[in-house]
Amino acid sequence: MKAVIYARYSCDHQREESIEGQLRECKAFADRKGYTVVDSYIDRAMSAKTDNRPQFQQMIKDSGKQLFDAIIVWKLDRFARNRYDSAHYKAQLRKNGVKVMSATEVISEGAEGIILESVLEGFAEYYSAELSEKVIRGMTENALKCQYNGGLVPIGYRIDENKHYQIDELTAPFVAQAFHMYVDGKQIKEIVELLNEHNVKSSYNKSVTKTTVSALLQNRKYIGEYKYRDVVIPNGVPAIISEELFDMAQERLERNRRAPSSYKSDDRYILTTKLFCAECGAPMVGESARGRHEKQYFYYKCSNAKKHNGCTRQALRKSDIEKKVIDKIVDVMFDADTIDMIADRVLAWQEKADTTLPILERELAEVEKSLGNVMAAIEQGIITPTTKNRMAELEDQKKEIEIKIAKEQINTQMLTKEQIVFWLTNMTRLDLAQDSNKQRIVDTFVNSIYVHEDRAVINLNCHDDEEIVPFEVESGSFLSMVGEP
Repeated sequence: MKAVIYARYSCDHQREESIEGQLRECKAFADRKGYTVVDSYIDRAMSAKTDNRPQFQQMIKDSGKQLFDAIIVWKLDRFARNRYDSAHYKAQLRKNGVKVMSATEVISEGAEGIILESVLEGFAEYYSAELSEKVIRGMTENALKCQYNGGLVPIGYRIDENKHYQIDELTAPFVAQAFHMYVDGKQIKEIVELLNEHNVKSSYNKSVTKTTVSALLQNRKYIGEYKYRDVVIPNGVPAIISEELFDMAQERLERNRRAPSSYKSDDRYILTTKLFCAECGAPMVGESARGRHEKQYFYYKCSNAKKHNGCTRQALRKSDIEKKVIDKIVDVMFDADTIDMIADRVLAWQEKADTTLPILERELAEVEKSLGNVMAAIEQGIITPTTKNRMAELEDQKKEIEIKIAKEQINTQMLTKEQIVFWLTNMTRLDLAQDSNKQRIVDTFVNSIYVHEDRAVINLNCHDDEEIVPFEVESGSFLSMVGEP
């Protein structure tokens, strides 16, 4: 596994030496785990209460380049102190296949924290979807007028001052020529060469590629069709080619699509990082193999057994174990009493986790008490330069603390029990035919699964008892008949 280190010190109570200590412990952690450290990101004199940290943002951006698999921090508060930022960026990193690890703490922030993070991500999606709906309404109005709605303008068109598509006299002839060449049997690479030879640029204002030409040949705008979501308006755009020519190009594209191609497998293994071999403790990883008649099999296999490191655990069929786990989660966790219990525990954890605001409120109370004492002294006639200075000093402290409290209240929006129950109840209505929804349920509720010869033991978040899923040990359950891929 390749990892990067993120180190940070704030401007208060910490110095440059703090960075060296963080890097040393993070590197030691990586060595113990056998990870390869490929880079380090360091923010100096930066608070983690904000995400406006240059190296932090660069690291998040670089995570999408598939250059590393994990981010190691000295402690989790180096990554973020605002748990809403933490949930947001961890979700983004997960989509990029990157995990956040602490060198000095257990990476799991607790079962309640995992569920709260899932709830927060869900609400973020809800607000994002709500905003999207408002944007879509405005763009639909534009679409009904056949107006440009933003995005890339296809080769051969330009946008006029009224936001309507108009034919670009310089590049439109090359679009028509590209269709004629393709229908006449020319290869896409020949069309690419022609367009680049005449300095025709793609919508990104770059040289044309095979991908550019493939998209061009399928764009119905060239026959005058305006489309935005469900709005389709024939003749809403000036046509560059005829429908007959376009249909002939589609026929050739379809013939090429039907040509023999490699089998595309569903490689989403939703139990990855959760599934472990009970015999040796190693994680079980996704594998695939072909059996008789080129039939494709998908399964989980102990990583030690895969490397022939002494474990003899047989491979477990992917569809079997995933269905059993999902069915067990639905049976155990999607109960009204259980949801209510989880909401109480998550709420208590959330209130316990939020220590900054109570500390500030306590400081404010102490300052107000001191102000009251000074006022009492003044009312008794004790007016000296010292009492005046103390009064001004306390007033300044009070204003400063009140500003901090206001900022913290903005950054730390507490969820109510009703909101948590509402979101958990909505989880019960997810379409479990979609792998993405199965993944969300597993990430939210499953802590770990240990596979024995005849059963799987599931440890669920916020559920004190282990859940047992029995297996029928037969050829249908284990892939003993499938050879090594």
